[in-house]
Amino acid sequence: QVQLVESGGGLVQPGGSLRLSCAASGIIFSIHRMDWYRQAPGKQRELVAGITVGGVPNYADSVKGRFTISRDNAKNTVYLQMNSLKPEDTAVYYCRGRSTTGGDYWGQGTQVTVSS
Repeated sequence: QVQLVESGGGLVQPGGSLRLSCAASGIIFSIHRMDWYRQAPGKQRELVAGITVGGVPNYADSVKGRFTISRDNAKNTVYLQMNSLKPEDTAVYYCRGRSTTGGDYWGQGTQVTVSS
């Protein structure tokens, strides 16, 4: 059974930081590209950051310089370090794992709220 379980969300003040984690089980984590998406109320889900099997990251323009994605294949976990958070970063954050063999998996999401 494949599971992606996100954690680390919560309420933070503007300018604060959070680190999200996504722990994977039931898959060969090292062959999966991992992505973080977010969905704010009334908006479409959008890609925030991704990291390739080889560890190459990419970011949406809106988070460049503030967010950092990383992966630990030994722990089957992908992280999203979020700094200088803004109210517009408020959303449910989801992780997604995709492999070249057709696997495509989503986590259940974790809420991030940036508010004073």
